[in-house]
Amino acid sequence: MSEEVRLAAGDVELTITPENGCRIASLRVAGTELLRQGERYGCFPMVPWCGRTDRGRFLNGATRHQLPLNAPPHAIHGTGRDTAWRTARADRTEAVFTYDLADPWPYPGRVTQILELTDASLTLRLGVETYGDSFPAQAGWHPWFNRVLDGSAVGIDFAPRWQEERGEDHLPTGRRVEPRPGPWDDCFGMPDGVDVTLTWPERLELKVTSHVPWVVVYDEQEPAVCVEPQSGPPNGLNTAPRLVTPIEPLEIASTWTWRRL
Repeated sequence: MSEEVRLAAGDVELTITPENGCRIASLRVAGTELLRQGERYGCFPMVPWCGRTDRGRFLNGATRHQLPLNAPPHAIHGTGRDTAWRTARADRTEAVFTYDLADPWPYPGRVTQILELTDASLTLRLGVETYGDSFPAQAGWHPWFNRVLDGSAVGIDFAPRWQEERGEDHLPTGRRVEPRPGPWDDCFGMPDGVDVTLTWPERLELKVTSHVPWVVVYDEQEPAVCVEPQSGPPNGLNTAPRLVTPIEPLEIASTWTWRRL
């Protein structure tokens, strides 16, 4: 059986599976499971890129790279979710995990994920550092929240500044448009920081916040909704590259806070 790391605070229980992409396999609040169950679900880190990369291609300077097309015709969600991570440290309420970047990612480096749990919040942190050359990278999280909790269906509330127009290839076209009603598989700009509230009436309110300015909201599947804070938009390795350098790693954080209703 795969290793599991369990954290607990009050009546909150968190289970992480390092060997399955260091994903959060379970988050239970007062006995209620918040995350969609299954080895592909829960909440996984997206790293070293987020969402779709156009035909799996990106440039670093004049060097062109080709990534495997795991969502043809594109490469999606990074390599971290398909990698076994190492547990660096774990106690009752905090855990630290790492993995070394390797093929098919063309640059050596290290990714670190830290999780800190209280009885009313979960703070997630991701760091990407290079062992050598600078390279563009992205980081984020892809949680699958159950649409229905104890018979109560979720509502999503947020106020993005803009929506990235989505092309037929599911990539942003480069145009920013007024936010449109869902259902969504879309990227939104929140330049003051991600702030999205999920409410299951008479059950639970959960806020997803982050200092990063981008969030993808996906609610096209019946079982779950996804609220994905990330450091750049889909295809951002090409359109909004953020270089990881020997003196400047990529570091992001997101906090989930909840209260019973």
